[in-house]
Amino acid sequence: MGFKFEKLEIWQLSLECIDLIYHVSGKLPSFEDSNLRSQINRAATSISLNIAEGSTSQTDREQKRFIGMAIRSLVECVACLHVILKRKYIAIEEFNGIYAFSEKFFAKLQAFRRSLT
Repeated sequence: MGFKFEKLEIWQLSLECIDLIYHVSGKLPSFEDSNLRSQINRAATSISLNIAEGSTSQTDREQKRFIGMAIRSLVECVACLHVILKRKYIAIEEFNGIYAFSEKFFAKLQAFRRSLT
């Protein structure tokens, strides 16, 4: 791996997050394609892309800004998951598993952001 972001644990976790979200969004009915499925998939992808883009920043302050955007995208995914659960597109057990992953991922993103000076 040659790029800085590829070595970051948080970026590797973002790929796991994308896999979880795409699995869930694949269960949504087709009428959700241009709404909920699109929204949650874009939010999950945005996490990874912001981590990568931020890793090329010239300053820690700028990288912190990109990590902040990644955090907001993760929170957006969680909000979408609540809608998906409320609409009964997934079982509570699946929601709980992804929610637990999201909490741990959120904590790691926060810790990484705090580690930047």
